[in-house]
Order: sequence, then structure tokens, then C-alpha cells
Amino acid sequence: MQVILMEKVGSLGSLGDLVKVKDGYARNFLIPKGKAKRATPAAMKEFEAKRAELESAAAEKLAAAQAYAEKLNGVVVRIERKAGVDGRLFGSVSNFDVADGLRVLGFEIEKSDVRMAAGPLKMIGDTELQVSLHSDVLATITVSVVAEQFRL
Repeated sequence: MQVILMEKVGSLGSLGDLVKVKDGYARNFLIPKGKAKRATPAAMKEFEAKRAELESAAAEKLAAAQAYAEKLNGVVVRIERKAGVDGRLFGSVSNFDVADGLRVLGFEIEKSDVRMAAGPLKMIGDTELQVSLHSDVLATITVSVVAEQFRL
């Protein structure tokens, strides 16, 4: 299916590109999220009429994401988990846990925006992670996993 991208999509292209994608990807993700429209002649005319407006809105989103990244860079998220003597966790710390820790600190981040290249964290210690705020903006945070203290 051919679609017109309404915003920059990581691996597909940028605003206004005409791309061919699988039908399910277009119907189930791109179109419902407002990231693309079906490439019909009417939709193409409508897009060209609104192109300047959409480009300015995209520039505003990028500027807002960069400002948010300035605040988020260098933030340390402390997460307590049960751990063994050797430092391995009983379980793991996932992107959901990191997003929840950021929410407690006052940052509204979706769990899908937390990039964990090596997978869930399974050891005690500090790890640097990337948070994707926009397709062009990444912020770096530090996740500090510590062992829970036993309470008697």
C-alpha cells in the first residue's frame, strides 16, 4: 500500500515522502497513529495544501523534544530490587520499570521510548540508557539498580 508520511518515521522517511509499506503496517499502525495517510489523489492535493502548516508543526515538535531532552539528560533513576549475594537480580528491570521511575521524578515518558539495547537489566549497578523523545532526539539517562535492604 502506498502512503504519504505525515511526520518523520524512523526507518521509512520524512514528512511528505510517498512510501510503499505492507498493508497491515499501514492499516494497524501508521494510519491509526496519524503518522501516514493513504496515497489517493485527493489526499495528495490536501497534503500539498497543508504542507507548510505541517512542516511548521513538525519543527515545533522537534524544538519541544530538544528542550525536554535538555532537562532529561543526565537524570539518575534509582530502582531497588531483590538481589543475590553475587549481584544478580531476582527478576529484571525492564523499560516499564525505567519509565515508571522517570514518572516518579516528574518526567512523562512512554515505556516504548526507553531503549534497552542489551535487553532488561539483570545485575546491580549503573547503566546508561537512551530515551527516544523524537525520531531525531535521544536523551541519555543513568539507571542505578541497587539491592533492597532487608528490614527486620
